Amino acid sequence: MAIPLAASIVDLLLASKLGPSAAGAGNRFLIEGATWQPGNEGAGELGIQRLEASALHLSSGPLVLEIDHIVLHKLVAQVQSAVGAPRLSLVRAAQVELSGVKIGGPLLVSPQIKGLWDAVQAGRAPAPVADIAAGGAPARAWSLEPLTTADGTIHATITDAHLLFDADVTVPIRHGQVDFNDATVEHVGPDSRMGVSRMGFYVDAPNGRSYVYQFASAPLAGVEFEERGTLLGPWVSERGKVWLQPFAEAMLQRGPASRAGPGLTEQARQLLGRTALAGELQLADGRFVAPGVQARTEGRAQGRNAIRLSSRSVGSGLGAQIASLAVRDALAAWGGGQCRCDSISAALELQLTVSAGAQIGFELKLAMASLESLGVEFGESARAG
Repeated sequence: MAIPLAASIVDLLLASKLGPSAAGAGNRFLIEGATWQPGNEGAGELGIQRLEASALHLSSGPLVLEIDHIVLHKLVAQVQSAVGAPRLSLVRAAQVELSGVKIGGPLLVSPQIKGLWDAVQAGRAPAPVADIAAGGAPARAWSLEPLTTADGTIHATITDAHLLFDADVTVPIRHGQVDFNDATVEHVGPDSRMGVSRMGFYVDAPNGRSYVYQFASAPLAGVEFEERGTLLGPWVSERGKVWLQPFAEAMLQRGPASRAGPGLTEQARQLLGRTALAGELQLADGRFVAPGVQARTEGRAQGRNAIRLSSRSVGSGLGAQIASLAVRDALAAWGGGQCRCDSISAALELQLTVSAGAQIGFELKLAMASLESLGVEFGESARAG
């Protein structure tokens, strides 16, 4: 069973093998101001004023991590000695600075996220998620506040499309809302129109209506469905709207009692391989909660947390860049511990790739990152925290 990505990364750091990152000498360390304070029954506390490392190459199973440079300030590690070898119970650092970070491998996500992906592909509703603050109890809610007033535009170019001919699709996002009256589908001949009905998302082309995605059930939160004219007839007066935050949260929260549905149509699946995508999305400030992870985005007024999306073929992969990530009150939790951080700033790039066997791989690059007041707790220390 796949485990959360955050836990996978921590496991990678704790149970990894060092190897050369290049032909020259790698994995270089510099330690300043090391102290050791013994405690009771073999326990103790290791303190390091400054720990610097360069050219690190670590691997654990399929995951590979490379770090050009990392500096930890005021590092504290608490060690407990129970039956067997001593083990870490707590690691804290006042500040962590990184540059040239790259981690890659198969994308190992939580069962909840895997269930969501399968549900979207198959058209059924996902099972309820677990709340990381409740020890695995059913979640009260996902929180996607950064979508509340998000702004941006998504562009897609579909080559030799069966449904839309060669088409250029533009979907604007304004104040967290997609108004399909403003969406455009341009191609040779009369243009098509996009919209949302109680059945799902559709395209009205010159040759008739085709559905891109069909809902498992309706109505859904955050959706204003299309409206037809006052007279009986086929004319649509309003194409419908979607509010991103409530719609996405409703899709994530829906329980297993919902009936199965078509989901992505077969024609839509065929189009993904011939669809190039580009877009930008400026996130709002707010709380984000997902299985195993939570944080609060900040800095919209300064242009922080703007996402750029790109893909030559959506069916084979997707790239995302955030030139200035800024979050605070970050928490990642898993069965054996949790990681907290007061604030994180970074410049990152994420690339997802889909293999022929539908295996998703990822490569995450951090040109730079700074973490303030980082703490990692294990076992009983994590449960007590």
